[in-house]
Amino acid sequence: MAAPFRNQPVDLTAPTPQNTPANNAPINSRAQAPDVGSIKEEDDARAAIAGMVAGNPALVALMQNKLNGLIGRSSGYIESLPAEVQRRVAGLKGVQKEHSKLEAQFQEEVLELEKKYFQKFTPLYQKRAAIVNGSVEPTEEEVEAGKRDEEEDEDKDAEEKSEPKETSGEPLKGIPEFWLSSMKNNVSLQEMITDNDETALRNLVDIRMEYLDKPGFKLIFEFSDNEFFTNKLLTKTYFYREESGYGGDFIYDHAEGHKIEWKTGKDLTVRIESKKQRNKTTKQTRVIKKTVPCDSFFNFFEPPKPPAEEAEATSDIEERLELDYQLGEDIKEKIIPRAIDWFTGEALQYEAFDDFEGEFEDEDDEEDDDDSDDRDDDDEDSEFEGGSSAPKQETECKQS
Repeated sequence: MAAPFRNQPVDLTAPTPQNTPANNAPINSRAQAPDVGSIKEEDDARAAIAGMVAGNPALVALMQNKLNGLIGRSSGYIESLPAEVQRRVAGLKGVQKEHSKLEAQFQEEVLELEKKYFQKFTPLYQKRAAIVNGSVEPTEEEVEAGKRDEEEDEDKDAEEKSEPKETSGEPLKGIPEFWLSSMKNNVSLQEMITDNDETALRNLVDIRMEYLDKPGFKLIFEFSDNEFFTNKLLTKTYFYREESGYGGDFIYDHAEGHKIEWKTGKDLTVRIESKKQRNKTTKQTRVIKKTVPCDSFFNFFEPPKPPAEEAEATSDIEERLELDYQLGEDIKEKIIPRAIDWFTGEALQYEAFDDFEGEFEDEDDEEDDDDSDDRDDDDEDSEFEGGSSAPKQETECKQS
C-alpha cells in the first residue's frame, strides 16, 4: 500500500501549469533559428552560470526555496477567463471533491478488506513458524502439495538439483537460519546486513506483523536467547496521518522503533575507534578510544526522525525517510507473506531489477572518491604527534 510522505504537499486540486499563457502568443514571421555562433555563446553562458551556482551552496538553497514557492501557484490564466467559464471551472472542482471523497472511502474499505484477509492468513503464519522452529512437522498432504509445485517448474535443470545431505548425530530441528536466509535474498535487506549482524540474526525465530486500530502497522521480530541483547521481541511501528492524500491514499507520517537492550560490549550498531596521541612537550603517548556509529541492520529499529518543520527538510532526510518506509513495506508486503519463496530464492524472479539501473557509478569515479577519503584520513592523522603521521589503528565493531 503505497503512501505519500508527510513533508510532501497535499493538495486535492490539480495545480495550474506554470507555463499556461494568459494570452495567445503572437506569431513572428521574422523569427529565425539561432546560428552556430549564438549557440556557442549560450553554451558558454550556461557553463559560467552553472559553475557559479555549483560553488555557492547558499545560492542553490535560495533558488530551490524560490522554486518550491512557485509550485501550485496560478499563472493567471484561469483568472483571465470569462466569468461564465470560471463558474464552470469551479463547478468541476466541486465534482472533483465528490470524487476525492469516494477515493478516500475506497482506500478505507481496501484497508478493512486487507485486515479481514489478514485474520485468515494468521493461522497459516502460525503454522509456518511452528514448522520453521521445529515444534511441529508438516503433514503429508502439505509435503505432497509442495513437491507437486516443484515438479511443475519445468525450467529447472537436472544439474541444479542435488541430493539431500545426510545428517550425522542429532537430527536438525526445524529449518535453521530460515529468516536470515530469506532476508539476505532480498536485495534491499541484504545491503543492510553485515557479517556481524548475521550471528545475531541466526537467533531470529519469527517475523510477523499486526495492523493498528488506526491506519498503520507494526512489525514484530521474535528472537531466541542470544549473546547480544536481552529483548525477546523487537518491534517497529509505522504511523500514518489522519487526513488522506491526493487520490485518497494514506499519508505516511513517521516510524517508531524498539529500544534494544544490548548486553555489555555486544552493541552491533557501534564500533570502537582507537587513536594514539603524543604530547608535544612531554613526548608521552596515550590511546584515546571513542564510540562511533557502525553500519548494522539493527539501526532499522532506530528510524530517522522527520523534521519538525517542512522548511527544515533536506534531500538527505527525505531519502532516508523514504528508504526506511520502503524497507518496512518490503517486509510487510514481500517477506512476511512469501517467506518460503525468499528462502528458496524463487521470489527473485518476480523482482524488477530494472529499478536499480542508473544507481551505479563508474569504478574510476569510486577510486577517485577513495583517494580523496585517504587524503582526508592522512590529514586527520597529521593532527596527532605534532604533525607527523601516526600509524593507523584497525577499527572493529564492538562485540566482546
